[in-house]
Amino acid sequence: MDVMPLLLLVAGSAAVAAAGRRVPVPVPLLLVAVGLAVSYVPGVPDYTLDPHIVLPLLLPPLLYTAATDSSYLDLRAQVRPVALLSVGYVLFATFVVGCAAYLIVPGLPLTAALVFGAVVAPPDAVAATAVARRVGLPSRITTILQGESLVNDATAITAFRVALAAAVGEGATWAGGILEFVIAAIGGVGVGLVLMVPLHWLRTHLREALLQNTLSLLIPFVAYAVAEQVHASGVLAVVVVALYLGHRAWEVDFATRLQEEAVWKMVAFVLESAVFALIGLQLPVVLKGLGEYEGAEAAWYALALFLVVAVARFVWVYPASYLPRLSARVRAREGDLPWTAPFVIGWAGMRGVVSLAIAFSIPLTVHDGDPFPERNLILFLTFTTVIGTLVVQGVTLPPLIRLLKFPSRDVQTETLAEANAQAQASRAAERRLDELLADERNALPGPLAERLRTVLERRRNAVWERLGQVNPVTGETVDDTYRRLSREMISAERDVFVRLRDGRYIDDEMLRTLLRRLDLEEAAAYREAT
Repeated sequence: MDVMPLLLLVAGSAAVAAAGRRVPVPVPLLLVAVGLAVSYVPGVPDYTLDPHIVLPLLLPPLLYTAATDSSYLDLRAQVRPVALLSVGYVLFATFVVGCAAYLIVPGLPLTAALVFGAVVAPPDAVAATAVARRVGLPSRITTILQGESLVNDATAITAFRVALAAAVGEGATWAGGILEFVIAAIGGVGVGLVLMVPLHWLRTHLREALLQNTLSLLIPFVAYAVAEQVHASGVLAVVVVALYLGHRAWEVDFATRLQEEAVWKMVAFVLESAVFALIGLQLPVVLKGLGEYEGAEAAWYALALFLVVAVARFVWVYPASYLPRLSARVRAREGDLPWTAPFVIGWAGMRGVVSLAIAFSIPLTVHDGDPFPERNLILFLTFTTVIGTLVVQGVTLPPLIRLLKFPSRDVQTETLAEANAQAQASRAAERRLDELLADERNALPGPLAERLRTVLERRRNAVWERLGQVNPVTGETVDDTYRRLSREMISAERDVFVRLRDGRYIDDEMLRTLLRRLDLEEAAAYREAT
């Protein structure tokens, strides 16, 4: 097996993503553009998306990291709009886009058109979170987009299977498809509910952070595989498990959390970079199969269906946002909804690698052995729809949000809330410390007991100091200055340890132990300020 193409893909996409952090262009779009350009460089291998790799091997970890970074409580508070988008909109888009494709493309059977509709129906989890993270959307909109992108793949995959069964002559019906979706959804949620408690118990009872993180890397694949084995939704199983584990992450050992955060950031960075690069690299593959279609004809179909996809989302989003608000109870609970919020949600429907992977899983032949109708054209239209939504909507979304002038975060209020929470926690810790020191079994020398109180006092004051005045010379807060001086002191210690190792006064094992201690001190001093 030649692993060089894979290594080139990972290394190249990571390099482009790293460079993209220094330019104003959103990283996902830069990766797609570079992929498009590189796809025609002589000697570059053909990177054909294999659905047997993308769906079971790439989708689970991407869903897992997105779900663990989400808030279970926020998603529960937005369950109605999330459900209307992740289920209602996907089915609506499947039907509307499918019918539009049937009317626009001559000779395309309705069943094959509905297959295309299901393929391009779900906005992509990676694209949604990447853009939302970049542009700083309000928390409610971000929660809705993240929740939609976590669940909609399950709806789209089921709709695709039903439409595909009808297209290849297996006699599927939409009533049967709805039943299949309900069974798959209930089964996926059920598998997630069954797995989440024992997996969490195992995470909290493994004593080594290395083993705990190894388990963490396996969890999304295990949840997906178990659910698919019983013909349930692997997507929903992964999401349920990830939301539960993310909600209870505080029960895991601190060393595990430190390692896990770093590990999953690396995994997400590599996979997201490779996924967006793969999208651009598909251009030669989809163009090669167009065959009898002329460029202008195929381009017209692509443009028309891209517009249908974009408009259909608005057609669904606005009624789904405002019709429930005819209820006085909903209005009282959710408050006012400015027109700008559903507009951004409607414009943020970028498609991604899942649509392409599903499209590549369309079989070459139907039930009687004839070629699948217009398969190559469907692949091309899927590709252009994905590129169109990523480029057009992805590029225009940040300036659109600035133009609409969404209210920015109230940093002062958030800092006050954080300071109050820290003050309550510090009082509880101080009471516990007094209880422990009153027991002779916990006797400590005075300086060590005072050190515990000093650390506690430092934690309590740190947040309040961020509300204070800044240094007129440097522009730093007191907390920022403390962090900088602490880092300089730690750096001086680190230099001494290295010099002692180089002079053979200590060995490398002792150096690693001492550096690890300094790293933890630095992590404590440089905890997130926001």
